Amino acid sequence: MSFKAGDKVLIVACEDDPRAAGKTGRIVDEVPPGPLTEGRWTVHRISPLIGPVLCHMHELRPA
Repeated sequence: MSFKAGDKVLIVACEDDPRAAGKTGRIVDEVPPGPLTEGRWTVHRISPLIGPVLCHMHELRPA
């Protein structure tokens, strides 16, 4: 499965910031992630206290 910019996702786990687990956010990336982010998707709009995070595909579910 792949995501596109604007997709709403549930963060099941997040190695980048564990506080994001269990919350929803939106995918920022216009294209699939590459080597620069080590294959992780950028998720934003999680909460006012949590900035954008990078999550692996297995850490995300469609919301």
